[in-house]
Amino acid sequence: MSTTPAAPGSTALAPEIAARLKRTEDGLLPAVAQQYDTGEVLMLGWMDDEALHRTLTTGRCTYWSRSRREYWVKGDTSGHVQAVKSVALDCDGDTLLVKVDQTGAACHTGDRTCFDADVLLLG
Repeated sequence: MSTTPAAPGSTALAPEIAARLKRTEDGLLPAVAQQYDTGEVLMLGWMDDEALHRTLTTGRCTYWSRSRREYWVKGDTSGHVQAVKSVALDCDGDTLLVKVDQTGAACHTGDRTCFDADVLLLG
């Protein structure tokens, strides 16, 4: 496994896609995973060019783990797979929306989503 994200342009990601991406200083883009049929927001992960290329070509979400400093395919160890239905780039080119069919929990805590356990109240 790699210990640093791939440098922009060093992967097989199509040049016309790579040219549109506005990455963080460390070469990453936030990728929001959303359940394709319900609109439920499941999680946020990080992708570099290589992770995006793998996601687009395999149909399985591949992320860059900032804590482990390696690529990981959602579900490889847990069985909680994200089958990709579509990938969209936002209008600024700095965020990805990945619509998936989630099998099992999306969150590492075992919850369906990463956003249902700590709701902040307004007012």
